[in-house]
Amino acid sequence: MAIYEHYYVPAQSKWPIIATVGMFVTMFGLGTWFNDMKAGRPDSHGPLIFFVGGLLLAYMLFGWFGTVIKEGRSGLYSAQMDRSFRWGMSWFIFSEVMFFIAFFGALFYVRNLSGPWLGGEGSKGIAHMLWPNFQYAWPLMNTPDPKLFPGPKEIINPWHLPLINTILLVSSSVTVTIAHHALKKGHRGALKVWLALTVLLGLGFLALQATEYIEAYHELGLTLGSGIYGATFFMLTGFHGAHVTIGTIILFVMLMRVMRGHFDADHQFGFEAASWYWHFVDVVWIGLFVFVYVL
Repeated sequence: MAIYEHYYVPAQSKWPIIATVGMFVTMFGLGTWFNDMKAGRPDSHGPLIFFVGGLLLAYMLFGWFGTVIKEGRSGLYSAQMDRSFRWGMSWFIFSEVMFFIAFFGALFYVRNLSGPWLGGEGSKGIAHMLWPNFQYAWPLMNTPDPKLFPGPKEIINPWHLPLINTILLVSSSVTVTIAHHALKKGHRGALKVWLALTVLLGLGFLALQATEYIEAYHELGLTLGSGIYGATFFMLTGFHGAHVTIGTIILFVMLMRVMRGHFDADHQFGFEAASWYWHFVDVVWIGLFVFVYVL
């Protein structure tokens, strides 16, 4: 593979415009869907608009990343370009870290500050006058206004499905690392096996989380509407599940590329970026398991 000696400047591209249109249509559809749901309109066009926006985004991602892959395999990227990709991925993961820190911060604020205040504790315990009969305890099974936001009947047992999912994700972090080492050593067979196993572990995690959500909604009364406990639980685990879905898709694409003979010991940033993202997803889940399920 030839190495491009100068910083590669790509030609004009349609993909940024398609990305902009796709994001606008997606968010417009989501907003329409939620507003019509609140207004009680069963014939809302929001889901259809949201689906069309999602298709546009998928088309953009497939085309744009395909272009980058062709450029990379054509030897158009220099060492400086490779560093740019690494910095870009590093900042992207940093932004994701900040995203989850915001939600963990909200959980901390509710559990250690605003919740106790409503129960009459702390420097702002005067807030207790809003609901004089409210007694604060976490998990919040009895909300301040049970008529408006009824609390859950039970909480999810952390030592059942959540523990199994923790084992699955931690194991997947190990398998993707083994696959990476196999790639560096040129062991293509082992690379395919361990990477495929990582994808299967990701799919297993998603299947168990879907099972957990069904149990929470239909048996435990734990929903988005069951007070702040339900809201923080589904916001944190739901966004993490979305990231696991994205990561699993990325790893599957890496597996397809490996099957086609892509990557070697010297040209493997796409695989590295996917593994970085997957390790980030694993670390976030460990935090979720400890602070959302156990404590």
